[in-house]
Amino acid sequence: MTVTLLAVPNVSEGRDRETIERIAEAFTDRAGAVLLDRHSDRDHHRSVFTIAGPPRVLSEAVLSGGRAAVAGIDVHDHAGAHPRVGAIDVAPIVYLRDEDLGAACAEALVLADRFAAELALPVFVYGALGGGRTRAQLRHGGPELLARRIARRELAPDFGPDELHPTAGAVLVGVRPPLVAFNVELAAPATLQDAKAVAAAIREGGPDGLPSVRAIGVWLAHRGVAQVSMNIEEHTVTALSRVVQAIARYAVPARAELVGLAPRAALEGFPVDVPLEGAATIEDALRTARNEGRGNL
Repeated sequence: MTVTLLAVPNVSEGRDRETIERIAEAFTDRAGAVLLDRHSDRDHHRSVFTIAGPPRVLSEAVLSGGRAAVAGIDVHDHAGAHPRVGAIDVAPIVYLRDEDLGAACAEALVLADRFAAELALPVFVYGALGGGRTRAQLRHGGPELLARRIARRELAPDFGPDELHPTAGAVLVGVRPPLVAFNVELAAPATLQDAKAVAAAIREGGPDGLPSVRAIGVWLAHRGVAQVSMNIEEHTVTALSRVVQAIARYAVPARAELVGLAPRAALEGFPVDVPLEGAATIEDALRTARNEGRGNL
């Protein structure tokens, strides 16, 4: 049976359509890889791509898109709601079956080595590959603080040069099972401070914290609304319906959205009174690609 892995590169561009299109096209330059989904947000100033493919083909595709991101994005000119340290900010390899974990780890290490060797990017590994350190620990303070931490020798890249790329910053590479990137907008008159307070309350470790939930509060200037932006790292532990219920104890959930694809099981029991945008599943996207004969899946 062919091993199919996913990659979910996040790039620090959510506004310039031409740049986003060039990067999307570059991700599919390599035969056998399939772009399953693309989500861009002007307030977060970020685009999230979901790519499927077999080992080696997948890392080639991500490297190709990364090359386009490095050429087209200056992270130091970036102003968006989402934390970031690089033009291609994070590039996790995702395994769909437990037996594919080894293949995913190998693919992530190949990708990290090639980001460093071919794009001159300092690479930091996180999660299981990085001894459990998190994306948030590495992204705290943005590229400026990361550069100072490297200069003070508090941190050293796992691959690549010992300084940030002059325009593209650094890249974070990890391995993980599917997670759910999930945003909930709060009804007016909720403020940025309200969103931050809700995020602090419901994230893991908070006073009403939910396990495996990572959350920040942001203000969407384009829409004029407050949002709780989350990653649900283990949807089998904390369902999306439970997250919405927790938020509702503090504010009124007005609208929700998925960023990228989610496992079908994550959507079970979602409250019908909260509009959900982008409710696309990994299973359906893969089935469609296979039925259409796209890629080597």
